[in-house]
Amino acid sequence: MTNIQKPWIKLKETIDHDDYDLIKKLQDQCIYEDKTALKLELDYKNGVTSENDKISGIKNVNEFMYFEGQQIIGYIGICSFGGTGSPIEVNGMVQPDYRRQGVFKTLIELVIAEWKKRNSGSMLLLSDRKSNSGQKFIKRTGAQYKHSEYEMYLKEDNLEPLQRQLCGITFRKATNADAGEIARQNTIYFSDEFRDFKNTSNANEPGIVSAEAETIIPNEDIVLPEEEEKRGMTMYLVEKDQQIIGKVHIQLTSRIGGIYGLGVLPEHRGKGIGRAILMMAIEKLKEMNASEVMLQVATENANALNLYKSCGFVETSIMDYYEIKA
Repeated sequence: MTNIQKPWIKLKETIDHDDYDLIKKLQDQCIYEDKTALKLELDYKNGVTSENDKISGIKNVNEFMYFEGQQIIGYIGICSFGGTGSPIEVNGMVQPDYRRQGVFKTLIELVIAEWKKRNSGSMLLLSDRKSNSGQKFIKRTGAQYKHSEYEMYLKEDNLEPLQRQLCGITFRKATNADAGEIARQNTIYFSDEFRDFKNTSNANEPGIVSAEAETIIPNEDIVLPEEEEKRGMTMYLVEKDQQIIGKVHIQLTSRIGGIYGLGVLPEHRGKGIGRAILMMAIEKLKEMNASEVMLQVATENANALNLYKSCGFVETSIMDYYEIKA
């Protein structure tokens, strides 16, 4: 252990390229030494402020950095993927040589104070299941277990035999005009109010079967696809016979391709569409020279998990989510 001599803290709304380089180096060191996964979303957050934030003048602190002199030794980041009232996600790390000196405790106290200033519902604390220190720290906060996600990597390239099974679907890059449709589908697939339906479907497709109800989505909950593309996340609407039947988001960072937000609308499930979307998303990432392809899936979503496994994806880590309520 190295004693801290010249501590100071940097708080920011978003990270710039210099911050990114420092945090990424610390992340790589922690992953190498701890042999655990982190979910910091650095590439997604790097140097981009959304148009909504610029217009509304929102100034939230999302980046909490702890320095020893010029060396960053601790970091916690806040991620918010929904609108007002949606939970914030929190994940962080401390340089191994500087642990057990209150670095993480100091940062999490600042994070909790920031969270309490917002109307953001609950706070989700994330930890790799294999991280003993992370799991113990979270349990000391009193947070309650919420759910878990598998991180999965494509280990077997099954594209060739599956290229004939694309079901006649096409991808169309989403624009800001499609923001309402993206939000509507996110509500169907991923909203907590539909979570109970996850295990009731007999269709072998990812997503959630729900009643066809009209949903009013607040403007602040709508994500603009063109703004997300500036962050590196490209959203595609999936069409067949000129009809929207689902969606998927893809991202390439450091030659690792990520697949997110994949879903099939309920009336089109059970027809192999989910597999076809997955194959096309993989092809898109391969065309972008992705050296690896990964995705994340809730551990309780058996249908999606079985689909991904059947297409050559293998579980590499489990991220546990613990909830603190306001």
